[in-house]
Formats: sequence, structure tokens, C-alpha cells
Amino acid sequence: MARKPRIDLAGVAQHVIQRGNDRQPCFFRAIDYQRYVQDLREITLARDCNVHAYVLMTNHVHLLMTPTRVGAISSVMQALGRRYVRYINDTYGRTGTLWERRYKSHLVANDEHLLRCYRYIELNPRAHGRHRGPVPLVQPCR
Repeated sequence: MARKPRIDLAGVAQHVIQRGNDRQPCFFRAIDYQRYVQDLREITLARDCNVHAYVLMTNHVHLLMTPTRVGAISSVMQALGRRYVRYINDTYGRTGTLWERRYKSHLVANDEHLLRCYRYIELNPRAHGRHRGPVPLVQPCR
């Protein structure tokens, strides 16, 4: 069955979620998180996409992004996936896919929805029991 096309509008924020294959870890050491953020920063700058917030969990990622042109988020996720998976496979002597299916994305409808997305991303570590104490600030990419 053919995939449904993504709704992709320049200037409209999207909440992007990417999960590890079979919900397995995508990040194994602190350096892996740093590498992903570095790659994300470089690729979004090169491909006209603004990242407003993100959270990197052990087995999934949430990004809040706004493309400045149609197709930018898809281009970012493809380049990021290729680069980061190659890094993980080379570093840990593994092969194959790291991510489960295609990433999921949802258009942010209005300001209220935008604030809900920020809050969801900010509270995600606590919701998964991965953080004690005060909730960390939303991580801006730029």
C-alpha cells in the first residue's frame, strides 16, 4: 500500500517524533546525545529548518520544528537519520536500521497547540520516569 503524503507547509510548526526500532535504545552514552544534537544543528542550518525545542529520550526523540520551505523537515530527517545511524553503527559495530518506520509529524494548529507541544516536550522525561527533581528547561536548538 502506498504511503499517505505528508502535509508540509512552509512556516507552520510541526511536532516530530522518531522512535527507536522495536522501542530499543537510540542513545547509548552521553557522547551519542551530543553527536545527535550537533548533527541536528548542522543539518537544520543547512536545510532551512528552525528547531524550537527538543528532547532526546533513550529510545525516542521529540522535535518541535518550523520549516522555512516545503520539504525542509523531510530533508532534515532523512539527512539526520543517515548521518546518525552511520555514526551509531560504526561506533558500536552494529548493522541495520536504528529507527522504527518513518518519523511521525503533526502540524501545530495554533498558539495554544504550540504551547501544549512545548509543555509535552518539556515534561516528557518526567512522564517516562527518567528525571527526578525540577523538570529541565525546554532545549532550544539555536
